[in-house]
Amino acid sequence: MKNIVVLISGSGSNLQAVIDACQQNRINGQVCAVLSNTANAYGLLRAKQADIPTHVISPKNYADRQTYDEALKHTIDQYQPDLLVLAGYMRILTPDFVQHYLGRLLNIHPSLLPKYPGLHTHRKAITNGDTEHGTSVHFVTEELDGGPVILQAKVPIFAGDQENEVVKRVQTQEHNIYPLVINWFIEGRLSMVNGKAYLDGKILPPEGYAAE
Repeated sequence: MKNIVVLISGSGSNLQAVIDACQQNRINGQVCAVLSNTANAYGLLRAKQADIPTHVISPKNYADRQTYDEALKHTIDQYQPDLLVLAGYMRILTPDFVQHYLGRLLNIHPSLLPKYPGLHTHRKAITNGDTEHGTSVHFVTEELDGGPVILQAKVPIFAGDQENEVVKRVQTQEHNIYPLVINWFIEGRLSMVNGKAYLDGKILPPEGYAAE
């Protein structure tokens, strides 16, 4: 059974999707620990309800990002993870941390990358009059939201949409595609080589996998 460690900062809706997929054998692995940088993250309760060990590592207790990430890495490595999953983890990772897990570190970002890296993606899409928005699963590299895209899901933006409506639409797709990509990795189908994502030995295009 492959081990998955998940990092969160908030409600943990994507964490819940991953836990559910493991329990339903849609991911051939187990979430063996959940770590948060905030003590009041609701995702910690989700993990506890599933009998998954949790850890809160507060940045307030560390002098800088480097020492914080070292402490984070020390805790993660106790679980010998095959895969590290970012699920709404709202901290920028240090280069040393990323290099330590390079090729086994995934993130889901609420935009159609490379469009709108960073924060407030839904607001930016609405403000700019976009009619299409979405989410991207990608390998994490040292470039913020810049690692190779594995899979994207698109959603429409309708005239008059409020931000929360777009958020719900995107999250529905996130909960579908993140467990799918995680299972690709767990089953050995997905890898990153020389900064490129490969599925079943074939290099993926810049926008990620697209069904023929």
